[in-house]
This record gives sequence, structure tokens and C-alpha cells, in this order.
Amino acid sequence: MIRDRGRIKWTSMMLPEHVKILRDWVKEDSYEQQTELDEQQLELMNEVLGEAMEFNQAVVITHYRRHNYEICVGHIHYWDELTQKLHIIDSFGDAHLISITAIADVRLAD
Repeated sequence: MIRDRGRIKWTSMMLPEHVKILRDWVKEDSYEQQTELDEQQLELMNEVLGEAMEFNQAVVITHYRRHNYEICVGHIHYWDELTQKLHIIDSFGDAHLISITAIADVRLAD
């Protein structure tokens, strides 16, 4: 049976700069592309956000941040019209600022 050590046997022959570039390349492969939303999806998200703000309901917001999609669950504190950001307070009391252009999906939490 051949016992191959994978990357370990090649890293001794590489410069540290090459190893760093390869690690960055592997990390970039896990990045997700931001999707574009159509008018119907935007209108549906607008209705859900309006209902959640009016009745103080919890929402689940999927947003694009740092090359990946993240989920934020909480109540909408307010909408800042100047900066175009939603202020969300999660169950731990932490505040999250989410840009309206980064939002991919909004749903009411059950």
C-alpha cells in the first residue's frame, strides 16, 4: 500500500509565498456569487418587511456578507433611509446593520 502524504511532501520544496497563494486560492474557491433578484422577489420581500415592522414580528434574513451568505434572525428595530440599511436586533440583544442591496431573502420566523 502506498502511503502518500499529500501536500506535506510538496510544501518543503515551495517558497512560503507560494504556500500562501495556494491557501488563498483554496479559500477563494469556497466563495459564493451574489445573486440578482427580480422585481417579483423584491416586491415580496418588501411586503414581508413591511408586515414585520408593522406587527413587530421576528424575521429570518439571508444576506450576502464577506463572499458568503449569512442568516440573521431577529426583530427589525428600524429602517435607516439615508444609509439604506436595516437595523436588526437578534435574540441575544446584538444589533446588526444589513444593507438593503445585500439582502437575498426575507421570511417571517415561526
